Formats: sequence, C-alpha cells, structure tokens
Amino acid sequence: MMEFSIQRDYFITQLNDTLKAISPRATLPILTGIKIEATQAGIILTGSDSEISIEITIPNQVEGETIVTVNELGSVVLPGRFFVDIIKKLPGKEVKLSTNEQFQTLITSAHSEFNLSGLDPDQYPLLPQVSSDDALQLPVKVLKNIIAQTNFAVSTSETRPVLTGVNWLIQQNELICTATDSHRLAVRKLKLEEEIEDKNVIIPGKALAELNKIMTDSDAYIDIFFASNQVLFRVNHINFISRLLEGHYPDTSRLFPENYETKLGLDNSEFYHAIDRASLLAREGGNNVIKLSTGEDRVELSSTSPEIGTVKEEVTAKDVEGNHLKISFNSKYMMDALKAIDNENVEVEFFGTMKPFILKPQNDDTVIQLILPIRTY
Repeated sequence: MMEFSIQRDYFITQLNDTLKAISPRATLPILTGIKIEATQAGIILTGSDSEISIEITIPNQVEGETIVTVNELGSVVLPGRFFVDIIKKLPGKEVKLSTNEQFQTLITSAHSEFNLSGLDPDQYPLLPQVSSDDALQLPVKVLKNIIAQTNFAVSTSETRPVLTGVNWLIQQNELICTATDSHRLAVRKLKLEEEIEDKNVIIPGKALAELNKIMTDSDAYIDIFFASNQVLFRVNHINFISRLLEGHYPDTSRLFPENYETKLGLDNSEFYHAIDRASLLAREGGNNVIKLSTGEDRVELSSTSPEIGTVKEEVTAKDVEGNHLKISFNSKYMMDALKAIDNENVEVEFFGTMKPFILKPQNDDTVIQLILPIRTY
C-alpha cells in the first residue's frame, strides 16, 4: 500500500529526467518501468536500462514550499513512458497516487481518474552500489564543458567498444579526458585542486550525453565516485550511475609530434563559417572533403562537386610560420573541433601533408583537437 500527493509540474520535470535512463528495448521487461518509492523524506524515482541508472529524490519540501505529502509509505513499478504521458496530460495542479496490495495504482487529478496495473517493486533489480569515499568534485559548468569538448569524438561503431567511451585518466592531480573514433581525437586536461588517487577508466559516451542533459543547475557542484566497474555522478538530488567500459584504452600520447612544419593563427568564427560554406559543396560530393592551402598571410579553402560546381574561400591568417602546405580534411570533423575550442583565436599546427594536424585555443594547451587528413593531393 502506498499513498501520496505531489505537485504535477515538479513531478513531470523529475519524471522526464528519470526516463532518460529507460530504453524501450530493455532486456528485462520490468526495466521499461519507473520505480516509485514513497519514503518519509519524499519520493524516490528510479529508471535503469542496466547500462545507466538514474535515481532522483523529490523532497517533501523545496525552498519552504510543500511539493509532496506522503500519507502511506510503499513502492510500485509503473510502465515508464505511458505513466509519464498520463501525468503530463492530467488537468489538475496536483496528482494523487495510491496502490493496493496487488499493485493496482489509482491516479487522480481534478476530475480525471486512471487505474494502472503496477508491478512488484521487489522484482526491480537493485542499483549497483558505489562507495561514496574519495570523491572528485567539479563545478557542473566545468563538467559540461569537458563533455562538450570531448564527447563528440567518440566512435559510434561497436567494432572497438572501448572507443565508444571517453577515457578519464587521473594522474599527478590532473584529469585528462580523451575521446577518439580513430579518425580524430579530442583531449581536455584539467588541473585538480584536491589530492585524489590515480584512476584510469572509460565512461560510455552515451552515458555522458544523457548526464549532460540532466545537469541543468550550472552553479552547482557535482561529486563523482568511482568503483571497479561503475561510476556515480551525484548532483543536488540526482544520482546518475553508469557502467564503465571494460578493456584498455589505446595510448594516444604518441600521436602528438613535437615540431610542426606549418603553424597558423586564425579567427575561430571566420574559419568556421568559411568551412561551413565550403562544405555545402563538399557534402554534395558525398565525401565532405575540403582542400586547404596556405599562402603568405591567408588560407585558401576549396571544394568541388562534379555535378554542381566549385567553391573557393579565403581566410586571413594572423600569423603563418613554416612551410607552405596543401592538405585535405573532412569538413565535419574540422567544424566539430572548432566548435569544441571555446576561444576566439585558434592555432593550427601541421606536421606534413599526410600526418595528423592539431587545433588548439591560442596560448592554451588544455584543449587539443587532432584530425587525420584525407589523401587527395
């Protein structure tokens, strides 16, 4: 038996976040549901697809305002998406839920009444236990930034599963996050303020993308706890648990050559938009290839589509060092990299026509983007 009433708008927000962990193609049928538990402290919502799990606590009061009134403690599992759709469409400002011993659930709001068949919460898998010792604490806005600068480069192919995740390496009080799909690579480094023991884990890219959607309070801090095969992110009233990927992440440090042959300083926005325009034809050609050649104080971009025509763009370079060079690259990879470099000025270092090249913000080695060229010249 369980009975509580709750403010509908607040309930919907928390239910939507819980749904992010639920897959319609769940291996266990009960995992298509949301577990709802009424406790003395408030309501606990749980969603899981066995890869990621989200547990959200809705307190009885938020900033002095009553959100939940629990009349009887208990729990039930209700069909996830269906239940959330019902709550969204109910007419009243408040929703009342009550269950009987067979987990039949009565949902009432204003003049609406729904009866749902619930499932026994004891059948719901237990969440993985992650010890709350030795937390890595980061501001939410820093973590969102790290995700934005690396997660786009993970592989979408399952042929090498470790590459579908981001490698988080903590050593000598520095966090180094690396993502690669073997055509491009993104690295973000962060000096840590507090001492934390060394770690080397691979967090699934999909999990980081879902976590990013849930972290809305950019002024908050997030605590991160690592277990042998799980990671727990805790922010405000949300626990987000993800399975870690098994296997060894490739050592990417040897991909960064020491001395460049050519170096350009460019205005990020101007360069980005020039590539964006040139890629209109590159996309039609079906291969996204853009050619780049350097001059005295400019960069020329060009692309050809046999059916449509050609395009040329010139971008002023602030400083050009080294030899002149011609190189071809995938326009999407270049635009993704420029977007990740959160800076008006970008430096591009080339090491030869067929060697990977590097992009980074001016005078900043904490963000590095590496792209493999395409053989056309």
